[in-house]
This record gives sequence, C-alpha cells and structure tokens, in this order.
Amino acid sequence: MNGLSLAYLGDAYFELEVRKYLLNLGITKINSLHKEKVKFASNVSQAKIMEYLLASDVLNTDEIDAYKKGRNAAHFSRKNLDMVTYQQATGFESLIGYLSLNDEVRCKVIIGLAMEFIKQGDGDGQRPTK
Repeated sequence: MNGLSLAYLGDAYFELEVRKYLLNLGITKINSLHKEKVKFASNVSQAKIMEYLLASDVLNTDEIDAYKKGRNAAHFSRKNLDMVTYQQATGFESLIGYLSLNDEVRCKVIIGLAMEFIKQGDGDGQRPTK
C-alpha cells in the first residue's frame, strides 16, 4: 500500500483514538472537544510527535520505513504550514495506518506514547482541559 493510502487510514485511526480519549476524560462540550482534539491531531502536533518518536529510538526498521513512505509521498499544498511539518505529519499518519493494519497492539502502544507526549505539554505547550 502506498504512503498516502496509509496516511489516509492513519489519520482516521489516530483521530478516533484521540476522540475516545477525550470523551473518557469527561469532556462533553463539542467546542471543547474540538479544541482539545486539535492539540493532539494537528499537523504541528503530529510532526512534533514524530520528532519525539524518532529521537527516542522506539521505532523499528519497518515502522521507520512506513513513516518515510508517507513523508516522502506527501504532496505539499498548504499555505499556512511549512513543507517539513506537513511531511512529518503525513509520515506519522502513514506509520499509524501501517501499524493499524499490521500490528494493532503495537499501534496502540505508539498512540499511547504520542498522547502521553502531548499530555505532558511537549507537543504545543498546552495540556487538555475539561
């Protein structure tokens, strides 16, 4: 499967996991849910998550290959975002898509690491609020 197809799946999978997490926190107002979701699932946050995962050396060779497949396939067309951030975010989504198809347990582990990174305020300096 190509990188953009994996990213398409990974985007939906990651966002679903983030939405479930936020609802489990007890956040019920739609506007609040959306604002909190953006903290986890924005291109900037996903790019920072990917930088963290690569720097922490937790990904195996196949996972790095899945990331690169999405990163290298990203067709940049966003005016309000730089190309590197967009490519890293697409690579992260590709990684999640790959793992969701091949090793769902590992996928949940990586998502857990990503969400913990954002919860600590490392993604954008903000923590989720109720």
